[in-house]
Amino acid sequence: MPFMHSAALRAALSVLALLSGSPAIADHNVSDEALQRCAAIVEALDRLACYDALAGRQQASPPAREPAVSRSTSPDRAPEAQPPAPASQATTASAHLTYLARHWDLGPGTKDGTFVLEPHKQNYFLPARYTTSPNDQPVSPTEGPATPVALDHVEAKFQFSLKTKVVERAFDGYADLWLAYTQQSSWQAYNAPLSRPFRETDYEPETMLVFPTNYELLGLRGRFINLGLVHQSNGRSDPLSRSWTRVYAQFGFERGDFALLARTWYRIPESASSDNNPDIEHFLGYGDLVAVYKWNERNTVSLLVRNNLSANANKGALQLDWSFPLYGKLKGYVQLFSGYGESLIDYNWRQTTFGVGVLFTDWM
Repeated sequence: MPFMHSAALRAALSVLALLSGSPAIADHNVSDEALQRCAAIVEALDRLACYDALAGRQQASPPAREPAVSRSTSPDRAPEAQPPAPASQATTASAHLTYLARHWDLGPGTKDGTFVLEPHKQNYFLPARYTTSPNDQPVSPTEGPATPVALDHVEAKFQFSLKTKVVERAFDGYADLWLAYTQQSSWQAYNAPLSRPFRETDYEPETMLVFPTNYELLGLRGRFINLGLVHQSNGRSDPLSRSWTRVYAQFGFERGDFALLARTWYRIPESASSDNNPDIEHFLGYGDLVAVYKWNERNTVSLLVRNNLSANANKGALQLDWSFPLYGKLKGYVQLFSGYGESLIDYNWRQTTFGVGVLFTDWM
């Protein structure tokens, strides 16, 4: 969409404000830069949400109580200095946004603020998960075989994953800073001879800088670039201790009801004396892809792919998920996994698992 003259844009916003029963927007309250930023948005719904946000902020602003000269905000930052839009208008703007825009607060005028807990990855509970090959005696190159145990083929598995934004509009408005935490547990809930232990629990804190983007690539629209630092460990003592720390770059794309998350990572090296899993990249690779498709706003299918891209000793994993309406907002959930690294203790153990349960929040 070509840029419109700022005067014409102000006139259009004023007409919309009058038609809605609100006073026209004063020229000095909306900067040229803010109007041009809305005009540059390619997606029609996102562009409309941007204009709605500008108009809503003006409607929500109380009459000025001080002379204009006493205002400390520079003209080109005026939109950010206004009070947030009313809840009804923020909800309307959010409804126009795409899945990834809502998940990462990417839309103009729909920022949720800081320190609000939100879902990160999937949150689910599988009361029954079957594996073709229980890992009875975990081993790694630097840790000898653990004491063998008689594990059941059927166990429970659950994951919870949350994130919160801690800094909004960092780097002069170009990025948001997030913190996240994911925990996944495998529970031998039906193994009475072993006193029903938690077989494995993996802890995964991470921090992310999320940069909104807007470009086309192979028919998909690039929505964000995520630069992150993530540590994952199982918190156990030798010989069962496993951990690694990575920096990564993740790119988010979508088109309609389809989204693609592409991530590549680099493992931060550890000293040989403390590295319990020096060959972990050989099994878990150097990145992953997550493809998600929604239909009817009710069913979701996702596919996670990892691979080490080695021609001689190729290893990786696939995870296929399906969620569907169950009761209210609760969804039924089916998970199929095949390959290496379903959990950290199993990073070098190949198995195929199938689980059924409930899903509380999905990828998007």
